[in-house]
Amino acid sequence: MTDTSTTKRHYRVAIMGAGFAGLGLAIQLQRQGHTDFVVAERGDEIGGTWRDNTYPGAGCDVPSQLYSYSFALNPDWTRSFSNQPEIHRYMCEVADRFGVRDRIMLGCAVTSARWNEQTARWDVTTTQGEFTADFAVSAAGPLSSPKLPDIKGINDFQGAIFHSAAWDHEAELAGKRVAVIGTGASAIQIVPAIAPEVGRLDLYQRSAPWVLPRVGHRYTALERFAYRRIPGAQRAVRTAVYWLRESFVLWQAKFAWAAAIVQLAARAKIRWEISDPVLRAKVTPGYRLGCKRMLISNDYYPALARDNVDVITDGIAEIRAHSIVTADGTEREVDAIVLATGFRITDSPTYDMITGRDGRTLSETFDAEPITAYKGSAVANFPNVFVMMGPNSALSYTSAIFTIESQINYIVDALTTIEQRGLRTVEVRAEAQAAYNHDLQRKFDGTVWKEGGCTSWFVDENGHNATLWPDFSFKFHRMLRRFDIEAYDTTTR
Repeated sequence: MTDTSTTKRHYRVAIMGAGFAGLGLAIQLQRQGHTDFVVAERGDEIGGTWRDNTYPGAGCDVPSQLYSYSFALNPDWTRSFSNQPEIHRYMCEVADRFGVRDRIMLGCAVTSARWNEQTARWDVTTTQGEFTADFAVSAAGPLSSPKLPDIKGINDFQGAIFHSAAWDHEAELAGKRVAVIGTGASAIQIVPAIAPEVGRLDLYQRSAPWVLPRVGHRYTALERFAYRRIPGAQRAVRTAVYWLRESFVLWQAKFAWAAAIVQLAARAKIRWEISDPVLRAKVTPGYRLGCKRMLISNDYYPALARDNVDVITDGIAEIRAHSIVTADGTEREVDAIVLATGFRITDSPTYDMITGRDGRTLSETFDAEPITAYKGSAVANFPNVFVMMGPNSALSYTSAIFTIESQINYIVDALTTIEQRGLRTVEVRAEAQAAYNHDLQRKFDGTVWKEGGCTSWFVDENGHNATLWPDFSFKFHRMLRRFDIEAYDTTTR
């Protein structure tokens, strides 16, 4: 008789994270008959970044029609660009509808996942105990770990200070002097939301973003009725929106003259919405549109033009107990600081927890050489593991859910193939990974992402882009349509 008190739990598949990636994979595994899996989620609810980011104005800059699973379209969106509560509500509803909640361990943070060569399994340690798994999937996502700035004295600040992804809803900002550090996607939503209520808002800008119009509307009752009742209506709209977003690749990666036209429109937006020439100069980027992540907003520039808002372009030298000091020596008193400084994308703490065949973690592997993966989903020396939203899988122009579903197809087909062939392990060959990345990096030549004249988190100091997929998303989807076992070393049971 087995002593269950000392036998670790074992699963065929262990999934780390219950955001869009982990939740979608769980649903499709179950639908395809792969039922022996568990999802370890550190939070007290599913949702990932859409559970955590509850800051004022939080919402999606991808059209709502693309921000849902293809197998679970949502006819109940209230607007063409959804806000955070709606997106999180949709995720919870989908989890309930497909019956996967009982496979999700909430409040269960993975602290270590180590490949065991003797057992050919993953030894997983969590805050709720240990278990083993034949396969591990990192679905933590690139927006799961806030990036905190390394500023002298930041820990000495005596007022409220918090990251946008961990908004302090107890902090009273009305009438106060507030500093927002950063001008990325979250900042351009936060600033217009809080500017009318704060006494003073100082926005610390390292580089100005390009901001395009937010072309959207609230859905009418007739539109929502059509999505619910007319077969194919919503899918037709979704398809049209998808191809519109795909066209963005033409001017980001193919035709520079088209990008120049779009950039002229972005400049016209600045001129139209900001009358002060000094402020206008501050917020006009000095690089090509698309080099950094493009942002959309109709109220960001008007918010910057308010009398109680100041855009500060001098670098921060020091933070003191009640003030911020810039490089020119100016000291500005503040009551609260909002860190809109983004996330740890290429150095995710999740990579510190996954240890492969050679004893190195993913982080150590990526530190020793340019960050690469095979099809954004597998890494040499890491058998039986898949990484969702891994290196070079992000899209700068359309929905991340399209990438996620492409990888779900790949992983599910991999598990099916492994079962059919009676395999024990699969590990992408180093030469296959190297050849794939050689061809991939060549695709960046001539694109705005490489030659746009900016410094961005897309590209490292050596000019290596470890973040983006440099082509149409349908090509990424087609590439992951089946599991190409010929690129992998395998062992049998």
